[in-house]
Formats: sequence, C-alpha cells, structure tokens
Amino acid sequence: MRTVKIGIIGCGLIANDKHMPSLAKLENVQMVAFCDLIPERAEQATKKYGTPEAKVFTDYKDLLAIEEIEVVHVLTPNRSHASISIDALESGKHVMCEKPMAVTGAEAKAMYETHLRTGKKLTVGYQSRSSAKSQLLKKMIVGGELGEIYFAKAVATRRRGVPTWGVFLDKEKQGGGPMIDIGTHSLDLILWLMDNYEPESVVGSVFHKLKDTENAANEWGSWDPNEFEVEDSAFGYVKFKNGATVIIETSWALNIADGGGNLLCGTKGGADFNHNKLRINGERDGSLFLNQLDVDPNARELFRGEKMSDFEYEAKQWIHSIVNDIEPLVKPREAMIVSQILEAVYQSAETGKIVYFDQE
Repeated sequence: MRTVKIGIIGCGLIANDKHMPSLAKLENVQMVAFCDLIPERAEQATKKYGTPEAKVFTDYKDLLAIEEIEVVHVLTPNRSHASISIDALESGKHVMCEKPMAVTGAEAKAMYETHLRTGKKLTVGYQSRSSAKSQLLKKMIVGGELGEIYFAKAVATRRRGVPTWGVFLDKEKQGGGPMIDIGTHSLDLILWLMDNYEPESVVGSVFHKLKDTENAANEWGSWDPNEFEVEDSAFGYVKFKNGATVIIETSWALNIADGGGNLLCGTKGGADFNHNKLRINGERDGSLFLNQLDVDPNARELFRGEKMSDFEYEAKQWIHSIVNDIEPLVKPREAMIVSQILEAVYQSAETGKIVYFDQE
C-alpha cells in the first residue's frame, strides 16, 4: 500500500487528542509538515509525530506549497475552517476538516463547490458515524427494520460541561456555543441515519441564561462570565420536505438531571441510543418489545474485527478512501446541510422567525 503524506494545520487539543495519534498508528501515513500560529505547538507535534525531515510553519500557505503533501487536516478554530480548506483544495490537496464544516451555510457551500470543481476529496470530522453501534443501526435502517423514519431527536446536552480552555467561549472564532460544538455531532448522526438531507424549515431558540453565573459548578472548573460570549443552550425544530421532523437539543449548562439520548421513530419500530447503549423497540405478534443490543465495538463495515477506537477508525477509513479513490464515510454535501441547519437555528433565534430553505 502506497504511503500518504499529510500536512497538519492547527496543532492544538483536537490535533493532539484525536487526529495525530490516530494517523500515527497507520503504517502507510507520514506526517511531513505541521503548522500553527504558536510555533512551539507545531514544533512539539513535529517531534512527537513527524518524520525526521518534517517541516514547521506558522503560515499555512507555506505548508500548502509543498508538492509532496497529498492530504491536509484542517484542525483550527471554526472561523477559519472554510478559508483554509478552500485554499487547500485549490492547491491540489485532499482535505479532512474538523467539525463543524464551517460557521455559515454559505461558507460550507463554497467548500463543497470547490471540492466538486477541483476533484479533490473533502470530508469532515464527524466520528460518531465511525462507532460500531452507529453502523449497526444504519444497517438495520437501510434494511427496513424501522420502516419510514418520520420523527427523531438529536440530543447533546450537558448539565455543566462548559469547555473553559482554548477559544470555545469566543463567538468570533467559534461562531457559537454548544449548538455548533456538540449539537453538530448529534445532528449529523441523525441525518445520516435517516438519510434525509432535504430540510424545509427551521425554528430555533438560543439561551444565555446561566453563563453569567459567578463561581459556577462545572466539569472543567468555573468559567469567566466576562469571556462567555456564546450561548449556554440552544434548541431547534427542523421540518423536512417529506414531512419528517427532527428536534435538536443541546447545552453546555442546563438545569437538567438526565438529558436522555438520541432517538428515531419509524413506522415499524424505533431506536434510542447514547454513548453506552442501543435499544430497539417495536411490536411483534401483538406484543410490544424493547431490546438492548450488545454491540461488538469492533464489528464495523470496514476492517471488521480490528480493535480500534472511533477516532482511529475515522482516520483509517479516510486514508483508505484516498488510497482506493472511493468516497469517505462523511460526504461533503451531507456536512454542508448540517452547517446550513445550524446557521438557521441561530438565525431563527435572532430574528424570531421561521427560516425557510430553498423550495426548488
């Protein structure tokens, strides 16, 4: 199998916790260049994950000028995802962009159109699709076991889980709070399971109710109210052109004892799932049933039986798609629709009006 040479743009937490360790486990991958606005972070990444000749940059355009680089991972704050990814595609690189695809729907569309025009692959870091549980449920849905799915909830709620590091609380750099940070994962997964990317309208509510709390209880220590510029919770109601409905629930700080999990309701059965379990419900022979599935974490569609984390599977299937010239698990048009819906939630909350999508 040929070697794929990769450039890393952004060497912060998501690069160090997810992308670089996962790529490092692949025998046919070499990380040959690292870029970060803080040179020390790029240098540390180079020492830990780079080849002996790996280069360090503070300007990502210098990294893109290296011809031997085939793939770029864009792991920067949300606001710069689109501009860097577009430049990378234009330079002839395949791009893995960390979620969300972009801050605005227009930016996401520009990324998608650049991917089409250049012929270079583009994917987004929605690793929830990589879990064996998600893939089993997808297989069941494709096989018709739940029937027509017409209602779902995309849930990503934390009672007190405000990230206090990096730029998470900076609205200009991130574009939003929990809706764009963790809600994006749940929404992507639900739309993928439903295979419904035709939204008709969105109603959104965004709250800033708890962020001004002084010395707040929080998983990662109290936040500074003066720095908390984004919402602490947000909710969306999405109606699709075929009549299906999805409710989005997301929070970093919400007075909720148990937020529950994602759920799907179909004409033949339903499913609810979170990080720990997958349950299927339905009716058989005049009786209702509820089954909890014990899913083998290594029973995925690709690389079946290989022991790896969801992060590692995401990286391996992405490189597999490059080497074999096939579509990656997360397709750019799908990620674009997610970004457009998220933007519509914020827009609806700001204007107090329903946001309608193109009716063509």
